[in-house]
Amino acid sequence: MTRTGASVLALTLAASAAMAQTELRMTWYNDGNEGEVMQGILDRFEEANPDISVTLDVVPYQAILESLPVQLAAGDGPDIARVTDLGGLSEYYLDLTPHLEDPEYWRTNFGPFLNWLDPTGGGAISGFMTQLTVTGPYVNKTLFEQAGVEMPGEGATWDDWAAATNEVASALDIPIPMAWDRSGHRVFGPAISMGAELFDEEGNPALVDEGMRTMAQMLYDWHEDGTMAKELWGSVSGSTYLGANEEFANAQTVLYMSGSWQIPQFATTIGDAFDWWAVPAPCGPAACTGMPGGAALVAMEGTEHPEEVATLMEFLTQEENLAEFYGETLFIPGHLGLAESGVEFATDDPRAAHALATFAAAVPSISPIAYEAQGYANNRVMFNAFISRLGEAIVGELTLDEAFDRMEQDVEQQLAEQAR
Repeated sequence: MTRTGASVLALTLAASAAMAQTELRMTWYNDGNEGEVMQGILDRFEEANPDISVTLDVVPYQAILESLPVQLAAGDGPDIARVTDLGGLSEYYLDLTPHLEDPEYWRTNFGPFLNWLDPTGGGAISGFMTQLTVTGPYVNKTLFEQAGVEMPGEGATWDDWAAATNEVASALDIPIPMAWDRSGHRVFGPAISMGAELFDEEGNPALVDEGMRTMAQMLYDWHEDGTMAKELWGSVSGSTYLGANEEFANAQTVLYMSGSWQIPQFATTIGDAFDWWAVPAPCGPAACTGMPGGAALVAMEGTEHPEEVATLMEFLTQEENLAEFYGETLFIPGHLGLAESGVEFATDDPRAAHALATFAAAVPSISPIAYEAQGYANNRVMFNAFISRLGEAIVGELTLDEAFDRMEQDVEQQLAEQAR
């Protein structure tokens, strides 16, 4: 064979090998460094499985909320995606069970969270939690110290924190005493603490009750008196999510209501610039609770490569790989075995360590209503109805009573449309 013929043959074989390689696409968003950590694990997977390539498509979180559902509905979604609307997108999930070598491993270690991905209770295994999250506040402890104001302690109420943050902001000329993520999910924990039950005796959604009204009134009043800044929630409309992590990182707010997923970001963006301190969920008459949740990596039913997807998911869920992922990203483990044995978190930052301990300690006190709400397949309908209509009241487009009426109408209408 001539040298030219050998070269042609080599190129042909290489092309054939490339054509034989299965290509998987994983849609992903970042809170901190988790995309970088995941890419390192994917690189090892590709080395061990040269017949499978994985492209990590990193998109903004807003695209996960708004664009991904549209893609899935159109049959144009990825093979795998990282999602937070766990039950709401479940109609698009692939049941991995027939393709897994050891389904019992999944049931043993991810059991309580598999139900969040399978609200119909059919026993499907569709993915795993990349992180278990708990909502709750962060405070700028340094500002409290500089202002000479004592931070409220265990058992403090939201009124206590509002008063304390206003005192600090006034003393130091901080523009925003309190900032909350513009998210129904963030509000529901405090609302449950105020007595919101969210569901009636038959388990049907009942969004507006006395507890929810109380929480909405507090948020409305705080925007009126300057405890919260109208220019934040008022800068967007509808159910659009808006965080205040940049304002907190820049010491423009004393308290930031968000959740445990911010830990790796704050460890990087704030570092030791000031003491960012996670504090226990403030209390109401019914509870002292945040909302559980998190992000799951799920397989999509529309994939053309279910066996290869299962191979990848089994690799990612090996304990050594998950321990690396949780440890490097500073995420609370969503794997029961690792939660029991412990994960070595890659931080010597006392603020990050304290925040991890604070949020982990909050898990036992999470209200059963909060777990029920997180597992409800249509919780996004309730979250969005609340935040969009309350937003309209805050900017003066509706009265609060009108907003409550619209919330109930929105939930009823959207559930009826989904039932058709």
